[in-house]
Amino acid sequence: MAACQDIFGRGCFTSGIRVPVRKTNRRPPLDIKSVVRYGYLPMIPSATTYSDVAAIRKGEELDVATLAEYLRGKVEGVDSRLEVQQFPSGHSNLTYLLATGGREYVLRRAPLGPVAPKAHDMAREYQVLYALHPYFPEAPNVFHLCEDPAVIGAVFYLMERRRGIILRDRVPQEIERLPDYSRLISEAFIDCLVRLHAVDLHSSRLLALGKPEGFLERQVRGWTDRWQRSKTEDLPEMGIVIGWLCDTMPASAPATLVHNDYKLDNVMLSAESPDGIAAVLDWEMATIGDPLVDVGLSLCYWYWAAAPELGSHGVQALTANPGWYSREEFIARYAEHTGRDLTRIVYYEILGIFKLAVILQQIYYRFHRGQTSDARFRDFDSRVKGLVRLAASLVERNR
Repeated sequence: MAACQDIFGRGCFTSGIRVPVRKTNRRPPLDIKSVVRYGYLPMIPSATTYSDVAAIRKGEELDVATLAEYLRGKVEGVDSRLEVQQFPSGHSNLTYLLATGGREYVLRRAPLGPVAPKAHDMAREYQVLYALHPYFPEAPNVFHLCEDPAVIGAVFYLMERRRGIILRDRVPQEIERLPDYSRLISEAFIDCLVRLHAVDLHSSRLLALGKPEGFLERQVRGWTDRWQRSKTEDLPEMGIVIGWLCDTMPASAPATLVHNDYKLDNVMLSAESPDGIAAVLDWEMATIGDPLVDVGLSLCYWYWAAAPELGSHGVQALTANPGWYSREEFIARYAEHTGRDLTRIVYYEILGIFKLAVILQQIYYRFHRGQTSDARFRDFDSRVKGLVRLAASLVERNR
């Protein structure tokens, strides 16, 4: 895991995809590799065993009666006996578990209070998942989009609940006891990204998500604008980082689907085997562009989390422990499986650190302005400074 790896910040892109509601349900396939490898199926308890849901935080409650009335007849199985819990680990979009009529659905909506323009676009995330799910089964299926904020106070959508293990600050004992688990998870994580970047954009109708031409330039310009709108103090080193990103921009690789927030705690491991991926989550920032943006951001969480420049706000990532892929092994496996040239990967790593700093600053800005009282955000300004120092130090090493 990485510094601030539980942080869910979101960006802004517009979409031309408009799709109808889907009412089918498909469960992820059973991963039986471990039957061959270990001679038994190492069943891992479902996510509920690890308390992935909890009572709803004060101030983030839903009007359950109104929601149930709205969903009745629109989503299969919904009746008046609607039970709601919250997935509490995120720091941005609000995510709830709905249980009704023997079925479970996941509801996602934007956070409370003012948000950055075009950010937290749940309609867009729904549209991405609808288009992507048939071609990339790790993307959860979706069932309904409500664009009327009068129902619960914001646009929301429902998707299927996937069950599995999300690694945050520890590895469950059921996984730890398996031989070579860290290597297996490392390879599954990288190989899943390879599959994502191999999705046929033409067949999947995903080309409407973005314009590949000028993608990197728009990334730097857009995140710079977000920084300017959310900064609470001047950080001269940030100017150095932005200048370097503008002046040394490489030519982009051929365009693919880009998740834009691909990290270990946005991936759900299979409940049957640690070398299977049950789901990839949080698609709000997905777009079409340079796939190395995903690689760079993943390495930001995977490797740079414990960098000395982060000081007390660095986190000893799970992936820094023995047995996990090193930075060099990560890069080599991705390059081998895709044939892409990663000689300029440092640029994408610095871009990833820069984006993460802006994401945390946007969250801190809301706390600073009193738009949220969540105490978890109190020290995010210090985390931002650490990330900016790290990015500036990498710029200096690569001049």
